[in-house]
Amino acid sequence: MSTSTSPSAGPSKIVIPDLVSHCTFDLHLNRNHRLVSVESKRWLFRGDNNLSEKSRKAFHGLKAGKLTAMCYPQAGYPQLRVCSDFMNYLFHLDNLSDDMDRRGTRAVSNVVMNSLYHPYDYYSPTRVNKMTKDFYRRMIATAAPGACQRFIETFDFFFQAVHQQANDRANGEIPDLESYIALRRDTSGCKPCWALIEYANNLDIPDEVIDHPLIRSLGEAANDLVTWSNDIFSYNVEQSKGDTHNMIVVVMNEQGLDLQSAVDFVGDLCKHSIDRFNDDRQNLPTLGAKIDRDVEVYVSGLADWIVGSLHWSFESERYFGKSGRDVKSSRIVNLLPRRA
Repeated sequence: MSTSTSPSAGPSKIVIPDLVSHCTFDLHLNRNHRLVSVESKRWLFRGDNNLSEKSRKAFHGLKAGKLTAMCYPQAGYPQLRVCSDFMNYLFHLDNLSDDMDRRGTRAVSNVVMNSLYHPYDYYSPTRVNKMTKDFYRRMIATAAPGACQRFIETFDFFFQAVHQQANDRANGEIPDLESYIALRRDTSGCKPCWALIEYANNLDIPDEVIDHPLIRSLGEAANDLVTWSNDIFSYNVEQSKGDTHNMIVVVMNEQGLDLQSAVDFVGDLCKHSIDRFNDDRQNLPTLGAKIDRDVEVYVSGLADWIVGSLHWSFESERYFGKSGRDVKSSRIVNLLPRRA
């Protein structure tokens, strides 16, 4: 299906790929999702007198609690609550970083990382310090040391990548595809969420197992699907704001493709990442009965993230407003005008 255009303007719509049908994983929903969703938003709003009514409505429409419930369907109530708080917090940080320069992202990252490394000793007057320590103290009460270490390390990678993104934005640079992929795997924030799979399911997986090439490949494939599909779903809103940190823009710039061809290109990469995940999953190593059981739970958690994020993207109002179900069915996205 082609996009409609006029001689004086670019395309008026795009057709997004059918990734939902390509993903055959069962979709699950945590039984505590309603209660946790309400409480987690209340936690996010508490003490923030600067959050406008518009921002509050946006967080209600975001439905981060629903995403968390789909991605951690077997988590107990306390674990789901921590994961949901973190998800709301992560989206909050993402919204902040969109409006920050390099100095701003560095300041926020310093507070967050100090709060994680010193959850009982470090103090800052900032609200993000209080929020970080609050959810992380609850996490470390039951999380395995390896999961905590991976959470902190990968969250540090997230901030380093966000800082580089701010540099690119300030300099008006569009990276090449290879550089963008390396950066996007960290700006997505997926890697700390993979550590939360361990926490949410009470797993204690040895470092050498998590570092196994095949398990790393599974995590990378899941990250790629979640991240690159997000670039497709968020493209319309981002292009209206002139944001170029999106794989579609990168592909158009590097390969000289038109918009629809670039969307199709990224869609094919998404499908290949699902296929890669399935292939890797069929070849999991045998490492001992208990470890094999834990690895299976962990990999199932990655699959929950793949299918959950795909379905949530059309239920959330973040990308398609209240038209998500129509877009999911028709796959047609009418492009927004560029903001002044």
